[in-house]
Amino acid sequence: MILHKSAIERLCMRHVELSAFSTYGIGGKANYLAMPETSEDLADLLQDCKLRGMPWYIFGMGSNILFPDEPEHDLVFISLKNLVDLRVTNGKWHVSSGTPMSLLSLMGLMGRHDLLDFTFLLPGCLGAGIYMNAKYNHRQICDILDTVYYIDTMEPGLHIQSVAVSDCQFAYKQSIFQQHPWIVVGADLNIPVSSEEQVLSTAQLLKDWKSRGSHPSSLPSFFSFFLGEVHALAGQGIPTPQSMLDIIKYRTSKRHFDYPSCGSVFKNNYNYGVAVGALVDQLNIKGTEYGGAIISPHHGNMILNQNQAKASDIRYLMNLISESIDRQFGFVPEPEIVLV
Repeated sequence: MILHKSAIERLCMRHVELSAFSTYGIGGKANYLAMPETSEDLADLLQDCKLRGMPWYIFGMGSNILFPDEPEHDLVFISLKNLVDLRVTNGKWHVSSGTPMSLLSLMGLMGRHDLLDFTFLLPGCLGAGIYMNAKYNHRQICDILDTVYYIDTMEPGLHIQSVAVSDCQFAYKQSIFQQHPWIVVGADLNIPVSSEEQVLSTAQLLKDWKSRGSHPSSLPSFFSFFLGEVHALAGQGIPTPQSMLDIIKYRTSKRHFDYPSCGSVFKNNYNYGVAVGALVDQLNIKGTEYGGAIISPHHGNMILNQNQAKASDIRYLMNLISESIDRQFGFVPEPEIVLV
């Protein structure tokens, strides 16, 4: 008699430090952690969790997330960072949700256009980028989408469904996926397929990412991989455009990749008209330390894991910034980082 393993038994690792799955390098030991590589495995895992009455938490590369110091015992953490694919289907680029957004910029570079330059060095995967409508300067992820594919976790069969970009209710750091129990599993892009050479080069790039760049969730490793790929393309006669050089200059000048972090902690309040980082500058609290955490001396809207910080250290400094801004400027900034 052959006994088949359940999805949780088959896909979950046990007693895993979450700190390795967040660019913050913070998080206690998860009793269950899975990294499904297909939408089918993801659906099987969710069905098993439902049958057992076990809650789950879905995330991507962990670049915008603060895990708890002591995770709930029965919570199943599900990372989609291995749900990675980037290929042409029916004449369109199809991208799975775990694919790094930064890969898209290199795909565009190989296609000899600048439509995807803004995704360069965005440290997250496409699924999370769609969920929060990630942006850089005046460009947003919704600008490059045609159709988004998702699983509605309330639908009994957990089948993959689709929604047109026009129906996704995208706005600044907002989308329909924040309003429903839907899990983004991929998307079709409205970006042209330039040539067969671009398709083949992108396939090789994806292979390189899977073998060299995808583990762990480390900002220095992430930066090193994509900077190296840009240099390699330049060596092949594909020059790095000024837009990408400007991104490199900006992120290195702000020391974005020197210490573990999750980038901007708070959303900017456009009704107020001044960026949160600039407000923190005016408050003179940059460089404030607590435990192992510090408000970045170079960017007021970043809190760094300077020395084995705990989640509680980050939250303390978040509260300090929030309360100080409320007291001085009359509003409470909304967190951009997701607190688990």
